[in-house]
Amino acid sequence: MSIPIRLARQAGWAVLLCLACWSGAAGALELNPDRLRHAAETRYGPQALQAVADWLLQLHNDAALPERDKLERVNDFWNRSILPAEAVARPALDWATPLEILARGQGAYADYAVGKYFSLAVLGVPVDRLRFIYVEARPLEGRPVPHMVLGYYATPGAEPLVLDNLAAAVLPATQRPDLIPVFSFSAGGVYLDERRATPADRVGRWRALLARMRREGLEP
Repeated sequence: MSIPIRLARQAGWAVLLCLACWSGAAGALELNPDRLRHAAETRYGPQALQAVADWLLQLHNDAALPERDKLERVNDFWNRSILPAEAVARPALDWATPLEILARGQGAYADYAVGKYFSLAVLGVPVDRLRFIYVEARPLEGRPVPHMVLGYYATPGAEPLVLDNLAAAVLPATQRPDLIPVFSFSAGGVYLDERRATPADRVGRWRALLARMRREGLEP
């Protein structure tokens, strides 16, 4: 890896670390298991119902774990439960709900991050510790590709831990030399460079996602 690339990566994570000091937390996520199971069965059928049942069981089993262990368990569940897909058929510029992702059984990089975010919210992890982080993933061979991971900040200003469908382990950002951060955002705001911004399209997509989740039995 060249020195400019390494410095760019370090600077990028440093910016995101500083931005994480701002807190714009949303409330904890409440889950209605009966409504969620009903939505899975009536909209998508028995296979989706089983996928949701597996998710609910995982959440139940993980509820009493320490927060660090919850990260590992949630990362592992979504990485092994969902097959990667570069392009998934759904309305343009739309983010999928956890139910939609589980019913489909495959997802793009953003779908993994969404599933992990809301799983951790259900498990009681404060959402002001979580950020969606857009990155450039640099494979050993080939050109960098757009990618998204979920970042967890244990304290304001802490180095984020990275939950990623490309990696089995949850590692500190500085141990992911293959990722170069671009910007991050949370339910409370969008961060670009060193300025907070809230592009209307992203806010609209986020609100549409939350509205569909409420209809499915997940209450942000």
